[in-house]
Amino acid sequence: MSAAFPPCPRSAGAAVDSVAMSAAELDRAVELLVRQVGHWQQPRWAASAAAGNAPRADVMHRLVQEIANLAADAEGQPRRTVPRLDNDLALPDQLRVVTADLVAAAPSAEALARAAAEVTATRSAL
Repeated sequence: MSAAFPPCPRSAGAAVDSVAMSAAELDRAVELLVRQVGHWQQPRWAASAAAGNAPRADVMHRLVQEIANLAADAEGQPRRTVPRLDNDLALPDQLRVVTADLVAAAPSAEALARAAAEVTATRSAL
């Protein structure tokens, strides 16, 4: 008869590993999206996204705003509107900045996973 072992409690190290993994997943998702759209010129940003009739630039800006909201929540700060710049070519850079802000805020693994899912969904929609 084998001895039954109690479930192993979730250690702080496992939680840190989970956050690190989620941060890496988010960074990878952002890098894939930036590679997909980083070379686009204004006419391509103005075209409708594959999923829906909104311009691609609007879809991308919504993602930037969502990531900024997650960063503000993780920092315990009020949400602020991300400015919509005149040149849509800046959107990939805006995404990189708000993503770096989110990761620096030490969010939960759930917030990082949600951000990665939003980035992946936006990439598919574009």
